Amino acid sequence: MFERISSGWQLTKQSFNVLRMDKELLLFPALSGLACLLVLASFAVPLWATGFAEEVARDENRQANVLGWIVLFAFYLANYFVIVFFNSALVACAVLRFNGENPTLRDGLSAAMARLPQILGWALVAASVGVILRAIESRSEKVGAFVAGLLGMGWSIVTFFVVPVIVIERAGPVQAVKRSTAILKKTWGESLTANFSVSSFTFLFSIPAIFLLVAGIVVAGIENPVVGGVMIGAGLLWILAVSLVSSAMTAIVLAALYMYAATDRVPEAFDQSLLVGAFGKK
Repeated sequence: MFERISSGWQLTKQSFNVLRMDKELLLFPALSGLACLLVLASFAVPLWATGFAEEVARDENRQANVLGWIVLFAFYLANYFVIVFFNSALVACAVLRFNGENPTLRDGLSAAMARLPQILGWALVAASVGVILRAIESRSEKVGAFVAGLLGMGWSIVTFFVVPVIVIERAGPVQAVKRSTAILKKTWGESLTANFSVSSFTFLFSIPAIFLLVAGIVVAGIENPVVGGVMIGAGLLWILAVSLVSSAMTAIVLAALYMYAATDRVPEAFDQSLLVGAFGKK
């Protein structure tokens, strides 16, 4: 167990080294975040402006409720499409780096564009699952939320390698899930501990930002609103930066684990003995 945790941390550090070589990879999670905000605004503003969201919330009109689920599905579809598109671009660039090439933003976007049918197909599946989980959750405030949470966690685990499978193998949704599950069986320990390590990195480096936010709120309310506002802004920027780095690192380590598990090739910039030892191969 401790060896797997150590391997996870090492994989996380090596993914950070890859990111240091290709800092432009940070643009993909940044673009993804901006696009998701635009998707949210494009749905939220019309819904609230027309009063449709309130009508659905009151559950007084069956037709409005049905339309509400349709709108929710459309929102999930657009959101998942954006996320998977830019994650695919990032993974494609990571694979180019593993092959000794120097990837660019254009390389990543071109690779994602070439896989639009697969990305759209997966977004449709992910959106459908998201709506189903939301429906289960809405059935009962406590039990439904618990069941939906368990199902959602299981779904996240079995689909862990879907994006690199889409990017490298150009697989459709069903085949991508099957391949992701098969690869996960070989790498489950390293996959989960590496993901945990990136999450730990995010938490640890977010602590100073949390202190800045709390201190900024206190200062703004008691002493100096301007200074407090600057501290709050700095804290938010700090959290944004950590989020971008952790998102990029997650995609890099995901691509590295996939490449080794699927092809037995050790990605450039990753330690061969670490991967060979971690996966129990000779």
